[in-house]
Amino acid sequence: MHQGVRTMGRRLGASPLRFFPFLLLFFLLLWVPTARGQAAGRDRRQLGLRRPGGGPGSSLGAPGYAGAREPQIPRRGAGGSRSAEVCRSRPLDLVFIIDSSRSVRPQQFAKVKSFVAKIIESLDIGASATRVALVNYASTVKIEFSLQTYSDKASVKQAVSRVIPLSTGTMSGLAIQKAMDEAFAVEAGARAASSNIPKVAIMVTDGRPQDQVEEVAARARAAGIEIYAVGVDRADMQSLRTIASRPLDDHVFYVETYGVIEKVTSKFRETFCALDQCALGTHQCEHVCVSDGGGAHHCKCSQGYTLNEDKRTCSAIDKCALNTHGCEHICVSERAGGYHCECYEGYFLNEDKKTCSAQDRCALGTHQCQHICVSDGAGAHHCQCYEGYSLNPDKKTCSADNQCALGTHRCQHLCEPAGPGAYRCRCRPGFILQGDGRSCAAVEEARRLVSTQDACSCDATLAFQEKVTSYLQRLSAKLDDILEKLQVNDLRQVRR
Repeated sequence: MHQGVRTMGRRLGASPLRFFPFLLLFFLLLWVPTARGQAAGRDRRQLGLRRPGGGPGSSLGAPGYAGAREPQIPRRGAGGSRSAEVCRSRPLDLVFIIDSSRSVRPQQFAKVKSFVAKIIESLDIGASATRVALVNYASTVKIEFSLQTYSDKASVKQAVSRVIPLSTGTMSGLAIQKAMDEAFAVEAGARAASSNIPKVAIMVTDGRPQDQVEEVAARARAAGIEIYAVGVDRADMQSLRTIASRPLDDHVFYVETYGVIEKVTSKFRETFCALDQCALGTHQCEHVCVSDGGGAHHCKCSQGYTLNEDKRTCSAIDKCALNTHGCEHICVSERAGGYHCECYEGYFLNEDKKTCSAQDRCALGTHQCQHICVSDGAGAHHCQCYEGYSLNPDKKTCSADNQCALGTHRCQHLCEPAGPGAYRCRCRPGFILQGDGRSCAAVEEARRLVSTQDACSCDATLAFQEKVTSYLQRLSAKLDDILEKLQVNDLRQVRR
């Protein structure tokens, strides 16, 4: 081509520089279509998706495709991709409903199975976690395996890899009906409604249903089944919208080819997989974080604490104030919500550290009774007095009833009762009571003492008084010694 241009220039007899603008325009016209085609092809390879409703990157612009959205690949934060240790799926009863009609070629069907396997890989599979079943359909419907068939991830993925296409027809309504009646049946492994385990169906199809799907899909949704509809290639968008749960933006997806269907996996991973904040340590619980599944959690407190209104922090429980201590007698609060039990006076704490038993104060010698302690049981006691004594108002000490009879009166000669616990002393004939009220002096001796001195003499009177006083003091001391010995002897006899 370039040789032809140069030849034409020579024939015209013109300088090549005169034709340079024309040559540049010629090459631009050749290059632009090629560049556009390459860019468009590169965009399609990179995107691999068709935006329903038109717009850039769309090859179908019909209004009927509005409502589906392009799957979004989860963004990675500063910490990179999600960690398998903390990304845990909530428990589900999950049923895949996959189209294996004639339009789905073997290589494309393998892509569908890979798509299913990748979703399974992101889930916690187990009898108490997510259970998986698979319904294969074309003109007929086959339950490949039920929710109770496999309880581990590896077995489920192997079962998916063994599924083969059924070839003809696209009976989507029949497939949903069979899934609702059989795959989601409790007898097939689905958990009862009381367990609050979500029931989820993911339908993958590339065609238009050949039966009535609207009514059966509505019944399935009314039965509590959440339906996701994934359309591929020639899938009818209106049918997908009829099948899926609301809101449609979250439940209807469309991809241009089976080659890029795995891009939808990221959306389901985002939907089913939640970050475990307890494992990440971002829960803000002061004491204990409890995972509830599905990314949810709640806070609990250590023993002896109660959760505050903010549902995160904890306060020590005053069990004594709440009367939940279990102490039989006395509860004593301690720091950090602790407490200990004590007993009333006269009781001791048992080995259980809560109940109390009475002390026998009489046996322990802590009764404070002057004479006799009598145990009444349950740690109680009362005081009594020896015979001839009465209990004083303090209920502990005793007073003699008749000191004259007991010989504790300290009278030198005679004792005469003068009321409860009282007495007075008297002297025998020939004696007179001295000034101390207890001792007696002979009348003749008293007279002799008086007659030996001049009664009118002051000195004689003083000498007489001193002599009498000295005599009485010696006599009183002797009597005191004798009476103390007698009293001790009487007490010993009474105790015996």
